[in-house]
Amino acid sequence: MSSAPAFHIDVADFWNDPYPALARMRAEAPVAFVPELGATLLTRRDDIANMEKRVDVLSSDQPAGLMNRLMGQNMMRKDGAAHTAERNVYAPAIAPAAVAAVWRAEFRAHADRVLSALPDAAQADLIEAFALPLSAECLKSMTGLTNVRYEEMDDWSQAMIEGIANYVGNPEVERRCNEATAAIDAAIDDMLPVVRAKPNPSLLSVMLDAGMPEEHVRANVKLTISGGQNEPRKAIAGTVWALLTHPDQLVMVRRGDATWVHAFDELTRWISPIGMSPRRVAKPWTIDGVDLEPEDRVFLMFGSANRDETHFVDADRFDITRSTTRAIVFGAGPHFCAGAAAARSMVADVALPALFERWPDLRMDGDVRIGGWAFRGLLTMPVAWG
Repeated sequence: MSSAPAFHIDVADFWNDPYPALARMRAEAPVAFVPELGATLLTRRDDIANMEKRVDVLSSDQPAGLMNRLMGQNMMRKDGAAHTAERNVYAPAIAPAAVAAVWRAEFRAHADRVLSALPDAAQADLIEAFALPLSAECLKSMTGLTNVRYEEMDDWSQAMIEGIANYVGNPEVERRCNEATAAIDAAIDDMLPVVRAKPNPSLLSVMLDAGMPEEHVRANVKLTISGGQNEPRKAIAGTVWALLTHPDQLVMVRRGDATWVHAFDELTRWISPIGMSPRRVAKPWTIDGVDLEPEDRVFLMFGSANRDETHFVDADRFDITRSTTRAIVFGAGPHFCAGAAAARSMVADVALPALFERWPDLRMDGDVRIGGWAFRGLLTMPVAWG
């Protein structure tokens, strides 16, 4: 059992806004045991950046973890040679070169279709109208599951995200997650003969063509859907909201004093879509005077790292002029997100410029709702245009 001091939270308050509690942890107990989550939390940026590289101490291989149990053991939950072998097959399909050569054009085509289907003037929720369908259509192309509706892709992603963050053991959340993974397996079953007969650049096709065992292919497709829909959807909506509520910074981008990439990078620092990554303690270790014991559960709190006062001045403020090089948005070690280039391109190269070009008068039309701590972002975003 970890010797970390106990730090109690109200789970509902933490879901609504984890940042005040995380700030107190950074100041008072940077390595803290949170009984309500059953885990020891690392909250300072440097501890997280250093320890994420130490897979011999904090292992991603978690046989009893929620992701393994609900989705199958994917490459994110493997270390060493097992992780490297699968990543070497998976990553090139969505690496920067593949994004430039294949996916960016697909993203633009999807954005054009989604925007063209919308009226010239309307009031709508931007997530439902644009962010959700765009990210889901892009994900269908990248995974190779073009046989499903975009609504299904989003439902599956949300169910799995909630399932693997279900540390309070809600049986209904687990049921929805199990239904989603079963539906994904059925969709893969339908597409297997298609991609085997005619290989394509999709992840499903590339992994099968490389000889990855089908069980591993399925687990990695589920991994891709869980994060590949949820995080870009939140990043699109979140960045648009941040720019609309900070109009001076939107002006900076429009006149070329900053870029859409700057806006994306600052949003994902400010409101980290992936707020936490779990680890299993593999051997006795001491961090900041706290002893960790084998099999302890540790949460690397990326959302806290990205607001660490020792690295980011006025960290609670959205500011596209700041340097985000010290942010931990996509990870900091061997498990650095393989889809980072695809996400950045989808949002910054395609979604943001396409949206603001189509609707230069886009404006807020009500209050947003934001939630989550393991995975965080906008839940609603009422807007108007035209």
